[in-house]
Amino acid sequence: MNFGYREVCLDHDTGPRHPESPDRLRAIRRALKENHGVEYVAADNADLDLVRAVHDTDYIAEFREFCDDGGGNWDADTVAVEETWDAALASAGLAVWAAEAALDGNTGRDTPFSLGRPPGHHAVGDDAMGFCFINNAAVAAQAALEADADRVAIFDWDVHHGNGTQDIFYDRSDVFYASIHEDGLYPGTGDISETGTGDADGTNLNVKYKPGADTADYLAAIDECIAPAIRDYDPDLLLISAGFDAHEHDPISRMRVSTEGYGAMTDRMRSLTDACDAALGIILEGGYGLDTLSDSVTTVHEVFDGYQPMEPDDDVSDDARDVLDDLADQGFGSK
Repeated sequence: MNFGYREVCLDHDTGPRHPESPDRLRAIRRALKENHGVEYVAADNADLDLVRAVHDTDYIAEFREFCDDGGGNWDADTVAVEETWDAALASAGLAVWAAEAALDGNTGRDTPFSLGRPPGHHAVGDDAMGFCFINNAAVAAQAALEADADRVAIFDWDVHHGNGTQDIFYDRSDVFYASIHEDGLYPGTGDISETGTGDADGTNLNVKYKPGADTADYLAAIDECIAPAIRDYDPDLLLISAGFDAHEHDPISRMRVSTEGYGAMTDRMRSLTDACDAALGIILEGGYGLDTLSDSVTTVHEVFDGYQPMEPDDDVSDDARDVLDDLADQGFGSK
């Protein structure tokens, strides 16, 4: 794969006990060092006009001033220092690179994966939250739409609901957003009844699983609901908001996705984009166990290098089946 990466993303210093630390990127880079076929691209910062296309102008100005004044606690979880402004623009720029490289034909072993931080999917149009300041996936989708794409799909497999991405595109039919996330976890959004509004009704799909959902449950959601919905939407580009905090050994969630499971989900997305004749780009979100994060990213890379991940032997849980049946009642999938 081609990985987007810039050292400036390490300068976003969240403090010694914060889970979203620079060590996340360092761990990924160490793990990928042992793999063949890894290339790194240092993309430009995101253009401010592009950022303002998905974020309120006054909010972006407030965020910049906050960093210029030395940063601090934006809220209880979201921390900035002076360097966070540059890191956030770099992280958004790496996501834009992933979208544009995918649309330019980078596929197979050249599939782009943006390794930026701070992450983005909790940042709403006019506020920072949940470790996020600029919504990287939203900026990337907007860049694609301003280039050659008519429609973009975003699949968010981070364990937390990407409330910011949903919020930004909730009334826009040119972006389809799908998420699998843990019920009861921050930020508490993402009910299955949230399907979009106006002309965008039906372009927002939430799979809200109870704690303990495993790889088989996630793959069933993809096979029965998410992949068919994205296929029907027929996007020009699919972006994965790739958080790895649903891993069974991640310290801040209760889901049970395995490292192989992330490989299997990746393989399905690769097959889906092949079937849709869509481009594919991947954008890092969460994942807070350094070993599980780096192992999972490495597995994603290896899928594009020919690795065939193992399928789970488990059956779909009763709780997951109830959610999928409810989604089928709403027109996502079939019983």
